[in-house]
Amino acid sequence: MRCVIYGAGSLGTVLGAYMTKAGLDVELVNRNLAHIEALQQHGAHITGTVEMRVGVRALTPDGMQGTYDVIFLMTKQLQNREVVEFLRPFLAHDGVIVTLQNGIPEPGIAEIVGSSRTVGCVVEWGATLTAPGECCMTSAPSALSFRMGGMEGITAEKLAAVKSLLETMCPVYLEDNLLGVRWTKLLINATFSGLATVLGGLFGDVYKNPTARKAAVRCIRECIDVGHAAGAEFVPVQGKNITALFYWRGGLKRAFAEFLLPFAMKKHRMIYPSMLQDLRKGKPCEIDSINGIVCEWGRRCGVATPINDRIVDVIKKQQAGELPLSAENIRLFSDLIG
Repeated sequence: MRCVIYGAGSLGTVLGAYMTKAGLDVELVNRNLAHIEALQQHGAHITGTVEMRVGVRALTPDGMQGTYDVIFLMTKQLQNREVVEFLRPFLAHDGVIVTLQNGIPEPGIAEIVGSSRTVGCVVEWGATLTAPGECCMTSAPSALSFRMGGMEGITAEKLAAVKSLLETMCPVYLEDNLLGVRWTKLLINATFSGLATVLGGLFGDVYKNPTARKAAVRCIRECIDVGHAAGAEFVPVQGKNITALFYWRGGLKRAFAEFLLPFAMKKHRMIYPSMLQDLRKGKPCEIDSINGIVCEWGRRCGVATPINDRIVDVIKKQQAGELPLSAENIRLFSDLIG
């Protein structure tokens, strides 16, 4: 089975290293020439919670040839239509695109290649690109997993084949409720990636900062309210039922939710949000595909999203250079968490 990881940045490089180490036929594709040259010359060097160096097949998009049975899509969503249109000729007639992107990208991809060729996969771990060809795994080995589901028309055999590829790295859980999986991951990203970017820090900084922790439990509730209004049924993540643990109505349950945050996110406390990585590199980030999606669905469903609206506003001002990448920004949420 011929595979390609398109957009092999931090997460894609780690996945590609595991797949290559297992003997799979996989290519790593990225537009970053320095990164590709480092991979070609020295292999993928993975550090952090794991340590390995693996020789990989790496190339830029103009080096792609033939067709692939599985395309793992790991680019940002900023130009998804153009990217998927570019990839369509490289997709085998019975091949699939597996999107490991944030947000809810499957419907847009299915419009281009068909629902029977679209698979959604949620990444439940983190990594950071520290230098060309080098990635730091920021999640504990025991906390690595994928959750995957297909759009309408995907066969059980095709899902099983993709599952076997991803299992060369970590456990993969097949989900009938793909929408619920997506909304659960969106909740986590909106809360922790969003607020960590506001703070200019890591996921763990969200629960260490008292004001950010209060904002976080309010963000979680907003995401659950919007997801339910949109018809989503949230799924457990690594054994944790988020709606049971963190949904609140009164002050006592809200205080309990704040107390639980450090325990729920301990294994992922060192994750460096990709939005913050982009901002520090002077690149546009995916805020519209993360917190912005919650706000958009909130407007559609008539559910207020003041915390998510504020996160979007702050990060866009950071992106424009109007606010620093600093924990001082959390003061801008004081009026929402009194």
